[in-house]
Amino acid sequence: MTNPAERLVDLLDLEQIEVNIFRGRSPHESLQRVFGGQVAGQALVAAGRTTDGERPVHSLHAYFLRPGRPGVPIVYQVERVRDGRSFTTRRVTAVQQGRTIFTLTASFHKPEPGSFEHQLPPARTVPSPESLPTIAEEVQTHLGALPEQLERMARRQPFDIRYVDRLRWTAEEVKDAEPRSAVWMRAVGPLGDDPLVHTCALTYASDMTLLDAVRLPVEPLWGPRGFDMASLDHAMWFHRPFRADEWFLYDQESPIATGGRGLARGRIYDLEGRLLVSVVQEGLFRAV
Repeated sequence: MTNPAERLVDLLDLEQIEVNIFRGRSPHESLQRVFGGQVAGQALVAAGRTTDGERPVHSLHAYFLRPGRPGVPIVYQVERVRDGRSFTTRRVTAVQQGRTIFTLTASFHKPEPGSFEHQLPPARTVPSPESLPTIAEEVQTHLGALPEQLERMARRQPFDIRYVDRLRWTAEEVKDAEPRSAVWMRAVGPLGDDPLVHTCALTYASDMTLLDAVRLPVEPLWGPRGFDMASLDHAMWFHRPFRADEWFLYDQESPIATGGRGLARGRIYDLEGRLLVSVVQEGLFRAV
């Protein structure tokens, strides 16, 4: 299996080892900790597997408690908090080597017609994704060649990511930059037709670039880092159905960074400008 999108679907396909207990793989990669989006996506799969499958996820709230170890399986324990007429609630605890590393509460809502509807328009007009370079292309243009490590990462990357604004490479370029970032994203291949897989795949993707907005006024996004960065908590609200293997715009901003923590929020739109998902996350930033 070589397609990164297929590997993502496989990563989200948990093994059920007991009633309400699932086990997920954690790839052994050259990372200091397990990617937070992976843990959130797998936890949401575990929650969804204990429902009737007729109620889409409408929100999740999660906390990253400890860094996970790459290469070590993660066990997801699901508590069936509530099964109501319209809403279903699940609480998931992720355990690795006997220690809780992550908790998630997810709510599922039976689809129903609304009595009214409104949406603020996107904050700005952006170029189409096809008109923008891939990250690999932009890095190669700047450096003249793609570094071996980045080339390996690009081959494993399950999402095509294209920054709306060109990458900044020097401290002078980031000086006075606004804490805002926007990217077009989509899975690099088909993800199948299970709505839960698309929701969990987008949950995975939502943790990939959100804290960029916090870093932008401080340092370039690419190159040596002056800060150790870790996600603390993560919340999402799913407004409309979507496919994670179709283009979506992730518009991100950071309203505040103080006390070693930075808050970031994102809005995810489809090509027609319809708001699909709202995201909020806080991250920890410490000078290295």
